[in-house]
Amino acid sequence: METATTARDLPPIAEEVPVVVLADARTTTEQALIGGWAHTHHPNATLLYSGDPGLVARLKQGDDPLVLPVRVTWLPRERDGGRQARAADLLALTNPHRPWAPLQARIAKREPDRAGVTAGEGARASELRERFRKVSGAPGDDAFGAFVQREATVAVERSERAVIGDRYKVPRLVAEQITASAPFREEVARLAERLGRPPADVMDDTTVCLRELVAVQSRLAIDTFRLVMSPLHSRAWDVEVDVESLERLRELNRRHALIFLPSHRSYSDPLVLAGVLDEHDFPRNHLLAGGNMSFWPIGPLGKRAGLVFIRRTFGDDAIYKLAVREYFGYLVAKRFNIEWYLEGGRTRTGKLRPPRFGLLRYLVRALEDERAEDVILVPVSIVYDQLAEVGAMAEEQVGAKKGSEGLRWLADYMRAQRHNVGAAQVRFGDAFSLRGALDEAAGDGVQLEKVAFRVLDGINRATPITSTSLVTFALLGTRDRAFTLEQVARVVAPLLDLVEEREIPGPVDGLRQEHGLRRTLDRLVAADVVQSYDGGLEPVWSIAPGRHHVAAFYRNGVLHHFVNRAIVELALLRLAQGEPVEDPVEAAWEDALAIRDLLKFEFFFADKATFRQELRLELDRFAADWRDRVASPEEMARVLEATPTFVAHRTLRAFLDAQVVVAGQLAARDPRQGVDRSAFLAECLGVGRQMLLQGRLHGPESVSQELYAAALQLAGNRDLVDAGREELREGRRRFLAEIEEVLGRVSHIGRLDAERLEQVLGR
Repeated sequence: METATTARDLPPIAEEVPVVVLADARTTTEQALIGGWAHTHHPNATLLYSGDPGLVARLKQGDDPLVLPVRVTWLPRERDGGRQARAADLLALTNPHRPWAPLQARIAKREPDRAGVTAGEGARASELRERFRKVSGAPGDDAFGAFVQREATVAVERSERAVIGDRYKVPRLVAEQITASAPFREEVARLAERLGRPPADVMDDTTVCLRELVAVQSRLAIDTFRLVMSPLHSRAWDVEVDVESLERLRELNRRHALIFLPSHRSYSDPLVLAGVLDEHDFPRNHLLAGGNMSFWPIGPLGKRAGLVFIRRTFGDDAIYKLAVREYFGYLVAKRFNIEWYLEGGRTRTGKLRPPRFGLLRYLVRALEDERAEDVILVPVSIVYDQLAEVGAMAEEQVGAKKGSEGLRWLADYMRAQRHNVGAAQVRFGDAFSLRGALDEAAGDGVQLEKVAFRVLDGINRATPITSTSLVTFALLGTRDRAFTLEQVARVVAPLLDLVEEREIPGPVDGLRQEHGLRRTLDRLVAADVVQSYDGGLEPVWSIAPGRHHVAAFYRNGVLHHFVNRAIVELALLRLAQGEPVEDPVEAAWEDALAIRDLLKFEFFFADKATFRQELRLELDRFAADWRDRVASPEEMARVLEATPTFVAHRTLRAFLDAQVVVAGQLAARDPRQGVDRSAFLAECLGVGRQMLLQGRLHGPESVSQELYAAALQLAGNRDLVDAGREELREGRRRFLAEIEEVLGRVSHIGRLDAERLEQVLGR
């Protein structure tokens, strides 16, 4: 019962082979349909029904029969070329995948195409008993009978996929299969010994945890969940998909489970991705979601549609950890596709958050335990022209408390999603083998980190530019200044040239057209991100007061495409300002590495060898003959003067401003005084607001709890946070001075760009 086949595709069975048709039939109509099928295809077979106590006795008779599992597969009525449940079915309280018993006979008679007998691949009784001996830890005829029933259910479920489509690949009897296996029982026994508890008690507790975790899917629940949750995303965006990459993934999925690891910008991310995969007939992912989303109706319905609700923290709960590990191992072994969000939560800033490694460890453990030969990791980028929830996330950056999810929250979210606000783009990065990635990083000591960074780098490389991200990137580069439509076009034009030169996907042609640029500005005005003033000679646009964090959210989604160029600008400026050095190329490289180190908790960089190649490519874009000119500060100055636009101040200023706030507060602190993280971040918010009012910070977007937390992490990485002796004070001062020096160069680049801007605007 391993390989799925449909009834019409079954291989011929030799007449002399005795057959036991094991029928999963719940009604008299289903029994009649299966009985008729068995009489036609296997007239001499023994027909038994699931749960029949005579099954084991029949399998022990000595003639080694072939056990053939069968079931009636019910299909929804065909509409528009598809057979999915519709809203009308739900309103009528009917389940087209399992019609009411009184209706089944009429459906089978009037619409025979909706009812067919499906058979899974059979297995000889001797094969089943040998398999039972290898995998089961529970002796006895009752356990063997239960094992055969489980195998039959799984086999016929697999076979049904040929009829109903891959989107309905659903697991059955998961907890029962896990708890019945011998390796699992051995794990429980070892854990019980370690905890000093009876094995039976630990088994009971682990079973409870498994039932809490396991997604119990059904075709009706999948269709219902899709229909119920549709208002959260279907009206808000026109979804654009990288179809070519999907076809490559489909081929990979024939051999391995796919682990989808998307960026996380919105509550709607899993719904948008599920819609894309469903439309292209991919099996439904097992989506690992936080327990905060398990409220009614998402919790009860979602669990039956593939959502796995996991506790936010496990603590020292060894039993729960064992349950999670075993469930992960089961999903990997059965090649079910899995989805989770490596960042651990939605980004508050618009760019990727640092990865969380917990679930990745369980995935690696499944390979180490040889549950599967390999799995394929799939970076996924999901970006939106606009998001209704950005305002709330921006408020959280400046200290607002995150609201709790619940029924009222769900209703408010649905109301906010009623109007179309542009496109949602789903793109798939280069998929790669987890086992291969681990082998590449073997002996490094940071295998998981390298794998996670490769995923996040893959997401960044697949992320397209959006019209809102590029326009906010342009407008935030100038402080509280309004532009006419023509002036906005002039500011955006050289940025579009950079995008085009790098072959970054995005709306380049649209933003070069006046109507396309105007449409983007109007949408940002409607979203209260940009304000328009039309009381003068012609309309002008600028970032709306108090909305800098929202604008920065959209802008930050594009920064990773420009960060290498920003670093090159700063390195060139240092060469242009400094004294001649013996090896200017190596000096610039060391300077670039130092800046990279300052930014390592904000951006995901390639390994050093690749990073160096990327910087050389950026230098080639500045000036093809830079190698002949790099030794001369004057020539480096000319290279900078010749560039049509600068990005360092737009890309890095907010992060370095935030670092100055944190480093300044650490430097002013008594080194023997401990740092309470929450209190310190609140203190930085207050100081940041003061510095903004004094004009010592470039813009409000740098007053951010998220940015301060990353800066504090950087300081901790340099061992500058924990209390220490007097030399700690000097280390903190050097840290502050290093940031201020780089920030000084960023400000200089900003002034150069302001001068260039005046030339572009014709003033």
